[in-house]
Amino acid sequence: MKIPLYQIDAFTREAFGGNPAAVCPLEQWLDDRTLQAIAAENNLAETAFFVAEGDEYRLRWFTPAVEMPLCGHATLATGYLILNMLQPERERVRFNTLSGPVEVERDGERLALNFPALPVQKECDPGLVAEAIGVRPAELWEADRGMAVLSEAVQVRELRPDIGRIAALPFRSLIVTARGFDGDCDFVSRFFAPKLGVPEDPATGSAHCVLTPYWSGVLGKSQLFARQLSPRGAELWVEDRGARVRISGECVPVIEGTFAVP
Repeated sequence: MKIPLYQIDAFTREAFGGNPAAVCPLEQWLDDRTLQAIAAENNLAETAFFVAEGDEYRLRWFTPAVEMPLCGHATLATGYLILNMLQPERERVRFNTLSGPVEVERDGERLALNFPALPVQKECDPGLVAEAIGVRPAELWEADRGMAVLSEAVQVRELRPDIGRIAALPFRSLIVTARGFDGDCDFVSRFFAPKLGVPEDPATGSAHCVLTPYWSGVLGKSQLFARQLSPRGAELWVEDRGARVRISGECVPVIEGTFAVP
């Protein structure tokens, strides 16, 4: 069996930046073991699979190790594929996912995600992550993952984390964030998920479901520009809409081919 395979860099204006996602359109679902094997073979942070359901689509995301309940960059990449390559006459596309319905729509030169907000739930002892990231954060919060708030953006950029220690933390994954560089961006972040098979994610839309309501509250504004300071770098335009978060970015297609499934 052969299935189409597209690799698309998401949350970037330049090829080889942002987060590369593999996107595989399917006529019908393959078994979960095969989907997971394809994602492991691709060895990217996420591989997205989608199947048409009338005018909508069922969308699933897999890291090399597990299926994910929510993924931003691979959703943006899938939306780009449909809206710019497969069905360019459309203005938006709706996906049914493990986290409920999500949409991708045109936003000028960008595409925008409509995702559920994930506000922080409780404050934790900052010392819990100090050895793992090499600095004691000013704050540590828990949402559906840990979020360490540092004092300066440069600390986030220069972070040299111990990935093994991060994997041992009592969080599914860890966001590290700080206020942005003056005159450049509102906030910065990096994202680590070794338990999910992703030591550091280059660009993480779902993390901004946590970051957006937090920084919107701290900075007192609903629309913000963010940078993810991974080695590849990423740019995200976000908006706090209460129970929902709007996350916008650009995509660049880099590979188109065929995946041969035994």
